[in-house]
Amino acid sequence: MKKLSIAIDGPAGAGKSSVSKILAARLGYAYLDTGAMYRAVTYEALERKLERPEDIVSMTEKLDMEVKPDKDVMHVIVDGKDVTPYIRTPEVSGHVSEVSAIGGVRTAMVAIQRKQAEKGGIVLDGRDIGTTVLPKADVKIFLTASVHTRAVRRFKELTEGHPEMTMEDVEKEISRRDYLDSHRDISPLKQAEDAVLLDNGDLTLEGTAEAIIHICRSRFPGFDA
Repeated sequence: MKKLSIAIDGPAGAGKSSVSKILAARLGYAYLDTGAMYRAVTYEALERKLERPEDIVSMTEKLDMEVKPDKDVMHVIVDGKDVTPYIRTPEVSGHVSEVSAIGGVRTAMVAIQRKQAEKGGIVLDGRDIGTTVLPKADVKIFLTASVHTRAVRRFKELTEGHPEMTMEDVEKEISRRDYLDSHRDISPLKQAEDAVLLDNGDLTLEGTAEAIIHICRSRFPGFDA
């Protein structure tokens, strides 16, 4: 049967990465976490103390970036170093929206992402997959939930390694990222016209993945048979 390209977009904390991993595992598809790729660029920029957009673009264009799917996580290798353990810190989270809004950075990343997705049988998640990276994806999902629900989810993740974070801090950061992501000039966060809106505020991660599979089946009967 046809192997689909599935694009999952949505704001921070909607569960895109977790749901995409479950979905890819269920279908036997590859999973590409585009957000992790932008986080890797942000991490490298912070490590090199780069602030000017032109310097960050120049760095990005020279990066040797490779992604390697694993059973539980997608590893991001930059210039031979696995940076996966370093890209989910509050510092990276606080800067990734600004870095990912730089046009030259997005151009470089989109080229890598399209090359990964061109064979199908893949799940990609991010903020502009259905609108910019894969505008012809077979299935597009816009995954969302309320700011409070998303903040609760992110709070549980962050406090394991950063107990100093408060729920109020996380909710403010989620709201700030929503604004930045949806108001950037280059590829802003928005629902593609042909995407299915899925609010998973009352769904588990597994339930969300099942809902997406149901959407895929309704459009491509028997695709996962």
